[in-house]
Amino acid sequence: MIDVAVPGKASTIIIVRPAADDAFEVLMTRRSPRMKVLGGFLVFPGGCLEQEDWSDEMLDRCRGLTPFEAQQILATNMAPEQSLGHWVAAVRELFEEVGVHFFVKESETHVTALDRCVEDRLMEKREALSQGRLTLAELLGSEQLCCDFSRLKYLFHRITPDHHPMRFDTRFYVAALPQGQTALACSEEVSETLWLTPADGIKQSESGRLPMMPPTLIALRTLAQQVSWRNLNNTYQLRS
Repeated sequence: MIDVAVPGKASTIIIVRPAADDAFEVLMTRRSPRMKVLGGFLVFPGGCLEQEDWSDEMLDRCRGLTPFEAQQILATNMAPEQSLGHWVAAVRELFEEVGVHFFVKESETHVTALDRCVEDRLMEKREALSQGRLTLAELLGSEQLCCDFSRLKYLFHRITPDHHPMRFDTRFYVAALPQGQTALACSEEVSETLWLTPADGIKQSESGRLPMMPPTLIALRTLAQQVSWRNLNNTYQLRS
């Protein structure tokens, strides 16, 4: 009898931005060839859910979505706090991998751009977060910031099939690139970042030039059904 691996909980986020002629592009990353998991593959930013993602300290730093609302959106039997942790994991992994964030000042009720000095300090602390020397709650607390989840839209849920030795139970999200922010060209886990239209990404994968896993292709095909930036916004009500 073959043992079936228990899938680890994970989150993935697809960042989109408008392109020429009312088209849109998605942010993809090529994982470092040195990575044991999917080394060299083209993926969206994301990773495993960590216990700190739904700690009391982290939940105090969440805005725009309650734990109960997160549980309802995911339609899951997970605890409300762990459900909201999926949103936290998506935002944390995005910042760790490409430096894009959805952080807001804790004292403000609406989204405004952070001061340049705050942005610079965040980037200085990003590596410590990525290496586990700093939790996201600690980083946000040090700058009096919170995570704004109102700009993330839940896309779908995928579980790696039973026959794979390593499996993931992944929640996918989509969000517009925040105004004034730029993705890092590379980082500790990322060898390069690319902006592609969903159609171009699908073609590159089918040609064999850009290896992708099936859930990544499913996400691209889902977004490719939105034929324009306007359609995408009408469907998901994205806010940058």
